[in-house]
Amino acid sequence: MNKIHVAIAILYRDGKFLCQLRDDVPNIRYPGHWALFGGHLEPGETPEIAVLRELKEEISYAPPNVSFFCCDVEKDVIRYVFHGQLSADVKDLVLLEGWDMKLLAPSDIRAGKCFSEQSGDVRPVGIAHQHILLSFIDSIATVDMK
Repeated sequence: MNKIHVAIAILYRDGKFLCQLRDDVPNIRYPGHWALFGGHLEPGETPEIAVLRELKEEISYAPPNVSFFCCDVEKDVIRYVFHGQLSADVKDLVLLEGWDMKLLAPSDIRAGKCFSEQSGDVRPVGIAHQHILLSFIDSIATVDMK
């Protein structure tokens, strides 16, 4: 079985984490769920280059620096997870992929759900993304989030 390689970003600001409400279509992973921004690596592309490209494609923004956090494996998907500070205001980002975006508080992530103004209801956090974010939150003592 071929593994799918993706690069995703934990972008944080004021103790909250930028998440994308994925489109509610059946042919994608975690449809209608909150997740981290990112996507597939293109042939010959490094995970770091991929995550920066994906951020520009999805929200017209990429932080000046990202740092590697972990590699997460879920069945047939390998996620290269990077983190960086979100220096732009969310209202200044341009959502080009997905249904909604929002800064989720750690309490939203722990609860595994958050309200979306766009969908008009509470939507779940994708389980893999929740796991990654909770691991990151647990490691915050070693990460400068100011």
